[in-house]
This record gives sequence, C-alpha cells and structure tokens, in this order.
Amino acid sequence: IPATKNSWLGLKAAYKYEIAFRQEVFLFVILLPTACYIANGFVEFCLLMSGVFGIMIAELLNSAIEATIDRIGLERHELSGRAKDLGSAAVFVAICYFLIVWGYKLFTLL
Repeated sequence: IPATKNSWLGLKAAYKYEIAFRQEVFLFVILLPTACYIANGFVEFCLLMSGVFGIMIAELLNSAIEATIDRIGLERHELSGRAKDLGSAAVFVAICYFLIVWGYKLFTLL
C-alpha cells in the first residue's frame, strides 16, 4: 500500500510539473477508445496501447533522471548532460516504436 501511494504521488507530480506527460495523458485518452475500435482482437489492442504506455513510461523515467540531475546541481557537467540526453533518447525511441505500430495499423486500414 505505501508503494501504491508513492506511485500515485509520482503520477500526480508528473502531471502537475511535466507538460510532455500531460500531452501524453491526452494522447492516451484519445487513443484508448480509438484502439478499442480499430483493433482486431485483444492482442492487437495490447500492441497498439503498448506504444502509448511505452512513451509514458519513458517520459516518467526521463523526468526522474532530469529531476535527480537538477537536484544534484545546476552547473554543467558532461555526465549530467549525457544522462539527460540518454533519457531524452529513450523517449525518442518510444515515440519511434509508437509511430511504427500505429502507422502500420493505420496503413493497413486504408
């Protein structure tokens, strides 16, 4: 139960302080019913939603990395910059996965 409380607080903080996470929640709200409508079965629905959840997970981890680095210090350091860049790269890869999965599905609907 304490871990669930901490998770909820983390989600609330991400929504409050991270505009990208708010955008991804909006994306989730739009794409959840869309995936229900266009998916041909549960497995396909899961694949479509994995793209959305992947972006959200990567964004949460990226935000955690950025908050930790900023807490340590605001001066520029090569490793701090690399850590932030790697977190950003994780979000980018998740977005690429999303585009491939949803792009393929939408292409096959045409």
